Amino acid sequence: MVQPPTVCGPSVRSQLLRPLLWSWLFGLCAAVAGAFLLARTSAELAFDRSLQDAASALAARVTWSDRGPLLDSSRQAMELLTWDAEDRGGFVMVDSEGNALAGDATVPVPPPALREESLQQPRVFDSEFHDETVRGAVFSVSSPMLDRRVSIVVVESRNKRSALMRRLQLSIVLPALALGAVTFSLIGWGIRRGLQPLRDVAAEVAQRDAHDWRPLSLSKVPREAVPLIDRINLLLTDMEQAIALQRRFVADAAHQLRTPVAGIRVLAQALAQELKAQSEAPERASWPPMLAQLDKSTERLSRLIGQLLSLARSETALAVDAEQQALDLVPLLREAAEPALLRCLRDGKTLELDAPPGPVWAFAHPLWLGEVLVNLLDNAVRYGGTQIVVRVRAHGADRALIQVEDDGAGVSDQQRPHLFEPFWRGERADLRNDGGTGLGLTIAREIVQRLGGQISAESRPTFEGMRFTILLQAGGAGLRA
Repeated sequence: MVQPPTVCGPSVRSQLLRPLLWSWLFGLCAAVAGAFLLARTSAELAFDRSLQDAASALAARVTWSDRGPLLDSSRQAMELLTWDAEDRGGFVMVDSEGNALAGDATVPVPPPALREESLQQPRVFDSEFHDETVRGAVFSVSSPMLDRRVSIVVVESRNKRSALMRRLQLSIVLPALALGAVTFSLIGWGIRRGLQPLRDVAAEVAQRDAHDWRPLSLSKVPREAVPLIDRINLLLTDMEQAIALQRRFVADAAHQLRTPVAGIRVLAQALAQELKAQSEAPERASWPPMLAQLDKSTERLSRLIGQLLSLARSETALAVDAEQQALDLVPLLREAAEPALLRCLRDGKTLELDAPPGPVWAFAHPLWLGEVLVNLLDNAVRYGGTQIVVRVRAHGADRALIQVEDDGAGVSDQQRPHLFEPFWRGERADLRNDGGTGLGLTIAREIVQRLGGQISAESRPTFEGMRFTILLQAGGAGLRA
């Protein structure tokens, strides 16, 4: 049977992590923007200061003579200013009109206004040099005795600046990403660890028997989930009381009905004997069939009440595992099969017991397991074919197997899921007068489950006929002795 998809809300983990994720992403974007601005500002300041220092150093080497300003600098110093493995650079010394006096005449010169401002301290500017964006610094100096002024201009490309900015950005962004991954991993682990007690409670409920209504333990449940578990425990208590009340009602009703039904049956039998003793007048010829039908109906009603009592008693009697014991299944099956064997001989059917020569031990309750076998055999005799086989075997190291099979018509695949439902007797059961109650298989399943076993049914096309299989826990070695 295909289970419908479970409809539920979002998980606690997603509800906690989703806001944190958005906050972290916002913080990461802010960190990236801040890293970009910080790296850009830091790189610009550092390299601008280097350009200004270079311009100041060159300006300090300017000397004044009769022929005009001279730039006194060694060849090695000039090469350091103009050659770099990563950046293209250059320098030039110009007069107040912008004419080159020394250095590379192709170096871009800032406008006169900026050269005027650079008399007090070096100034920086942006320009183009050989089709490449460069950053430059200009520093102007004037003669102490002559009314003349020159400007030192130093430029370099932005390659090292860009590389430094990328390194600074990565040094901020990569740790933020790593820290975010570690943080979310730790948060996810913490959430999972915090929710583990709830999963333990769910596992405990899944392992419980269908009739175990004990309250759930609160010892390891998180404080926030205690009201939920308390409510579930209250619901379990209410369900246990409701089911106990229902069982008590069924048992009491069946018990109350048994007495009047037994009285009706006794009166019907007495009336039949009295009419038989009297003369058989023609006007009384229709009475014997009516009395036979009345006797059959009271017998079926008495059987139904007995089955109801068995169902109600089995639900309560097997609640305590201490009543079970290790027992040999072979003699139990022989005893349960004797009444069915007499019915088979009367109806022209055969009943075969297939059992090993030695004992087959199982942990069960002898009275109620016998009730299961009686119901299965009654079902086989009533609805099965002419050959019935009861088989018992050891099944592996820890199980015992019982099978009741017949060569009858069996049931279809559509009907098989309804076999163990109360009062289900197949299609058009209202037209059959076989004396069945529809409770025998329900009682058998209830008892087997209470004994900690499993019961299943097979029919066509898997098996030619009908086969019921019971698996029980094998009895321990100490108990077998």
